[in-house]
Amino acid sequence: MPFLGVNIDHVATVRQARRTIEPDPAWAVVLAELGGADGITIHLREDRRHIQDRDVKVVLEVAQVPVNLELAAEDEITQIALETKPHKVCLVPEKREEVTTEGGLDVVGNYDRVQKCASQLMDAGIEVSLFIDPAIKQVEAAHKMGVQAVELHTGSYAEATSSREIEKELQALIKAGRVATELNLLLNMGHGLTYRNVKPVAEIEGVHEFNIGHSIIARAIMVGLEQAVREMKALVTR
Repeated sequence: MPFLGVNIDHVATVRQARRTIEPDPAWAVVLAELGGADGITIHLREDRRHIQDRDVKVVLEVAQVPVNLELAAEDEITQIALETKPHKVCLVPEKREEVTTEGGLDVVGNYDRVQKCASQLMDAGIEVSLFIDPAIKQVEAAHKMGVQAVELHTGSYAEATSSREIEKELQALIKAGRVATELNLLLNMGHGLTYRNVKPVAEIEGVHEFNIGHSIIARAIMVGLEQAVREMKALVTR
């Protein structure tokens, strides 16, 4: 049964819009768990646009399920991960001007920098995944690096509009996913997945984990977070 990681970054986005104390992401942790979340994901960005340093510590204290910390392969953020010891870290690309993460990490083109960060984290006993595009060369580079998992960037699939384009992007995920599982990498998926488009991805053989945030938080505004998580959990469960 695929593992559902609920990304609660946008709970902090609402709070930071007013620079106040609510809503606290810690509340979201509890409600997501009640809805059946198998894990919690947070992204500590360099510009601290949503999740703050305090949030990382509090979420780790409150969560009764594994916490996945997304971060760029930069020294300052890596040091915070080494100090706080989340259960898992997912290394992602990051640009200050982007609204959200655009595309996967270029492991092939930034191998030494990514390896340095990944090695530090793995030496500290933290499971590491790399957020990459569904390209076989990127999967193979992740395997060479020795990380435990890859998270395939599903954004191109999510943004496709025609049935032909959707099928093309789905096949790219299937092919890259097959290579990942053959190389004994845990296969995760994330970015842009919604209640409308997640089912075909959930049916891909070997998917271990989904990390979904925006769509769940958007739905939670209408139906509550516990219910929103419960509905997504039902969709990703084969």
